[in-house]
Amino acid sequence: MPELPEVETVRRGLAPVMEGRLIREAIARRPDLRWPLPERFAERLTGRRIISLGRRAKYLLADLDAGPTGEAEVLVMHLGMSGSFRIEEAHAPAVVPGDFHLPRSKAEAHDHVVFRLEGGHEVVYNDPRRFGAMLLTARTALESHPLFAALGPEPLGNAFDAEGLARALAGRRTPIKAALLDQKVVAGLGNIYVCEALHRAGIAPDRLAASLVTATGKPTAATRRLVETIRLVLEEAIAAGGSTLRDHAQVDGTLGYFQHTFRAYDREHAPCLTPGCRGTIARLVQSGRSTFYCASCQR
Repeated sequence: MPELPEVETVRRGLAPVMEGRLIREAIARRPDLRWPLPERFAERLTGRRIISLGRRAKYLLADLDAGPTGEAEVLVMHLGMSGSFRIEEAHAPAVVPGDFHLPRSKAEAHDHVVFRLEGGHEVVYNDPRRFGAMLLTARTALESHPLFAALGPEPLGNAFDAEGLARALAGRRTPIKAALLDQKVVAGLGNIYVCEALHRAGIAPDRLAASLVTATGKPTAATRRLVETIRLVLEEAIAAGGSTLRDHAQVDGTLGYFQHTFRAYDREHAPCLTPGCRGTIARLVQSGRSTFYCASCQR
């Protein structure tokens, strides 16, 4: 499933085409994705203008102008396991995806939602497994929506800091990796980038989360290091266009390249790249997911 950097990469690719544009026609070619599409989905989108395209955790958020009811709404979109967007332009060849570790679908049979925009562009949502989702909610109700009400802070936002992370970890007897994957602790992190951040911060993935908090509830040096490292890893991944694993590529079809700088993820038996470390990357399974780490330098 795409993680925060991949979703942010998609957002940045779609924004120049979608922001400020009128949806001349919305087409839903089936009644559902992971969940049923909202009632009168295509009708409610047709004729609306996209004010801005944002992101919250792993969700894309298209702010729409006020519709017939006079209430501004937000189109919430999630890529799921295999969802992707492509941009097509009238009288020009379609921009097709590039190569993948496991190829992303190019079959029109999986083109489930189409946005025909003013200016001649079409944004097509393709999703073979249909684990993605689209829904509409009032802008004023977004933060209280069940999908967002319990989300933790954005890891690249000002609200994510060592003090806040310490409060979230205090008393938790779960491994730190599991804690970081909890979207209530921090929003948008997934398996790849948690493995990378823990390795770079020198923190063992099975270390108890509560051990990163002092007896008085303050962040330890390791906690401060972890916050800084999470930010750095995510910023590097976004700059690289995300990581091309399985179904992810950018909206213009080109691949992300952060996987070429992995220091831990998917490098089992390879030498540890931490300067001065002579260890090798090992793999363990935590909550059904593979964790890659170095026992020599992660404590």
